[in-house]
Amino acid sequence: MNQTHKNLNQQAIALAYESGDYAPRVVAKGKGLVAEQIIALAKQNQVFVHESKDLVALLMQVDLDQHIPPELYLAIAEILAWLYQLEEDKVSN
Repeated sequence: MNQTHKNLNQQAIALAYESGDYAPRVVAKGKGLVAEQIIALAKQNQVFVHESKDLVALLMQVDLDQHIPPELYLAIAEILAWLYQLEEDKVSN
């Protein structure tokens, strides 16, 4: 598969969670070049990028600025718990 074809199939989702929210919200999503820009912006801002085609496929069904559905709470919570642990480990070292 050439690089252009691969880029067109790439998908990305950005989630945000604010104090007071009952669940994370989809704040950006896209395919192809938009997905590349989402990923590049995340990396520039030292935001962790998790790769899961299955999870992205499910999250792509959520409208922008909408909370993730309850069916995805556990999957997202596990990723967030892992990230918080990584941050704690960085601080304690």
